[in-house]
Amino acid sequence: MTDLSVASAIKVSIIVGISSTLLGLIPAIVMAWILARKDFVGKSIINVFIFFPMFTPPVVTGFFLLKILGRNSLIGQVLSSFGLSVPFSILGAIVASLVVGFPLLVMFLRSTFAGLDPQIEKYALTAGYTPRQTFFKVVLPLSYPGIIAGSIVCFARSLGEFGATIVLAGNMEGETRTISMAIYSLLDSPLGESKANSLLLASMGLSFVSLIAFELFTRRFWKKIEWK
Repeated sequence: MTDLSVASAIKVSIIVGISSTLLGLIPAIVMAWILARKDFVGKSIINVFIFFPMFTPPVVTGFFLLKILGRNSLIGQVLSSFGLSVPFSILGAIVASLVVGFPLLVMFLRSTFAGLDPQIEKYALTAGYTPRQTFFKVVLPLSYPGIIAGSIVCFARSLGEFGATIVLAGNMEGETRTISMAIYSLLDSPLGESKANSLLLASMGLSFVSLIAFELFTRRFWKKIEWK
């Protein structure tokens, strides 16, 4: 594995992490808000469906995704008609990371919304705001430190994803090989220790930066809650 391959693995990991987080952010905000503030029949079923990947081995999750998104599946055939192929592609790596990281994002955002005082929304409605305006002009601005912190958690989880990704997206150098898979590949190489060390340091560096950012935004969010 060359230095170019090491750089490629880092690049793929960052692309997959950012893409999966951005794709999951809006659906996660919607679902977290519904779970935090609404009571309805079937809420427990939705909870189970969303958080199921957290309690399933990642390899099993990847195999399930391969079954429903594979070229021979109904969904896979529909996607193919639009020129999209999920298995063994960068898109597959993004989907795998999204499915695994999405429950964490929803969990964190649900706690964020639940931590806001409902009276603030009532005051906004009393002041003449519509529910839509209240959500976008009051709730989201108050929640943005928590939203960013949750996004960082999802991104960090995507960086470390291995099992579901390798099953759904494969381990193709320069295309789907992330840092985790590159390190795994280097274990079979007698001369791969120095490259593995470089990737290990890169992974630790990205995780450390993510952790610092998470801590900063988490503190900022709780200070807002305490101030309110």
